[in-house]
Amino acid sequence: MISFLEFEKPIAALEARIAELRTTASDSDLDIAGEISRLEKKSAGMLAATYAKLTPWQKTQVARHPQRPHFVDYLRMGFTDFIPLGGDRLYGEDAAIIGGFARLNGRRVMVMGHEKGHDTATRIKHNFGMAKPEGYRKAIRLMEMAGKFGLPVVTLVDTAGAFPGVEAEERGQAEAIARSIEACLAVPVPIVSAIVGEGGSGGAVALAAADRVLMLEHSIYSVISPEGASSILWRTPDKAPDAAEAMKVTAQDLLSLNVIERVVPEPAGGAHRDAPAAAQALFGAIEQELDALSALPAGDLLARREERFLAIGRA
Repeated sequence: MISFLEFEKPIAALEARIAELRTTASDSDLDIAGEISRLEKKSAGMLAATYAKLTPWQKTQVARHPQRPHFVDYLRMGFTDFIPLGGDRLYGEDAAIIGGFARLNGRRVMVMGHEKGHDTATRIKHNFGMAKPEGYRKAIRLMEMAGKFGLPVVTLVDTAGAFPGVEAEERGQAEAIARSIEACLAVPVPIVSAIVGEGGSGGAVALAAADRVLMLEHSIYSVISPEGASSILWRTPDKAPDAAEAMKVTAQDLLSLNVIERVVPEPAGGAHRDAPAAAQALFGAIEQELDALSALPAGDLLARREERFLAIGRA
């Protein structure tokens, strides 16, 4: 059952009415199939109209939807022969970032990404997708391994940001993020990143300093959360909708600013309403990018990737 967001209340009310009519039809001899069909069309129209004009804050809510597909879902829907690789060989394992060898439509790749979890137990296990230094050092290890074996790298980004706890700072969080960005820029194979939910701060950039950065249609990518920006600028998180508007966090805004290269359309009502369709569109886009990049020599890849990274934010 779909969890409806606040701005979807009219759609939720209509869906509840449809469910009520279906129950009535199954419990009686009334022929109300025509009315149900009419209301279903109306609901689909309302859904399409609503999602065609989402505000940046509404897109933020969609990007954080609890039923939105996460890394393990995309791994299951699009990758085969996955061999997980754990540990950073320095401190330990970090479940907030998952990675390993896999095949994408037969192509051998190194895939990694943030995992938020779907329920209380898995969210605690994966620390809500907020990686500690050992997570980023594991990512560095995997990228270096991909370079040695000549495997393209695919990263799926979905994090509110790197974990800001004391233990993470004690183990060198900022340095680990910087080294992960450096590893992205130095790996001599194609690297394609996709923002599939939230792309928050350096915790996201650490896996997204790629040759090509894609975003799902209703994902967000920003230097800080709208709530965090609101708290800094207005001393209250209540201005988060205004902050989201000003920060240009949406895929459409970031495409126009040349921060990303491609927006991948989502099914009507968001990826959480039809995860397989969202995954199919995403993987198709990733494969197209890998096909184009695979023809380039390593030297050209590295030079273009560095220039792309340094060009972000230029007037």
